[in-house]
Amino acid sequence: MPIRSLTIAGMLAAMASLAAAQPAWPDRAIRVIVPLPPGGPSDIVLRSAAEKMHAQLKQPIVIDNKPGAAGNLGAAEAARARPDGYTWLWTTDTLVTVNPHIYPKLSFKAEDLQPVMRASVFSQTLVCGMSAGVRTLAEMVHKAKQGKMSYASGGAGSPGHLTTELLKSAAGIEMMHVPYKGPAPAIQDVIGGQVDCGFLAGPTVLQHVRSGKLVALAVSGTKRSALLPEVPTVAQAGFPGFDATFSLVLFAPRGTPRPMIDAMHAALGAGLKQAEVLERLAQTDQEVVVSSPEATAARLAEDSKTWGRVARKIGLQLD
Repeated sequence: MPIRSLTIAGMLAAMASLAAAQPAWPDRAIRVIVPLPPGGPSDIVLRSAAEKMHAQLKQPIVIDNKPGAAGNLGAAEAARARPDGYTWLWTTDTLVTVNPHIYPKLSFKAEDLQPVMRASVFSQTLVCGMSAGVRTLAEMVHKAKQGKMSYASGGAGSPGHLTTELLKSAAGIEMMHVPYKGPAPAIQDVIGGQVDCGFLAGPTVLQHVRSGKLVALAVSGTKRSALLPEVPTVAQAGFPGFDATFSLVLFAPRGTPRPMIDAMHAALGAGLKQAEVLERLAQTDQEVVVSSPEATAARLAEDSKTWGRVARKIGLQLD
């Protein structure tokens, strides 16, 4: 046999031996960092899907809640992890579409996180207290143009804050922002009349809309909410093209091999499509989308541009 053939044969044998020495992925538990407190909608959805993922991947899914600093702490840990398929990040899209624009000292870069799946989407619901005296979005805009109106949010940089600022820009109105530490106190002050209105999560306002304590004017996404089907979208209520849709996203550390990305995508997609998980998502006003890594990256880039413009316009910077 010629020397060249022997050399090639030796290389192929070495490569085969190396491949055989590599353990099949996954061969141990898979850790998913959730940079949010346990018990929230995103945490519940992932835990509901984890059992099906376990069955498909043949390894346990360990959910590791790492709340703090608006999700930035957990994101930084995921971004620094080895790209070996054993560390993933499950979080809201605002971690990479909003936070890089408003936190000047982030300990991670958005590009260090590789989008895997835009799993579900959700919107905010614009509600007003009865004392505000408005029943439609058009009436609210008219009243805001006549004088001072205020709006509540779950905090500076929250989806409700940014959505309202986007609406203010589209409608050419001014409203005073009153930030709260979470949606619960915000809702109570809108009900009590201390603040006029607010874009807040649909499930948190539903009971108060049904009881007549709040009036729902519009939802921020491109589709009506299944929980409040009688309420129009902002676009349907007079502002065509308006879209403030948010999502839950799975990320991997940059450099994670594509076969692992595809396997995790398939496992999570199967978990999310279970009837009981779909029902839980519906109860939290979320819709399953299971986007490809490429579609997810494209949507995140688009939303980052939108929220970057909003943040710059209002000069939003947080420590």
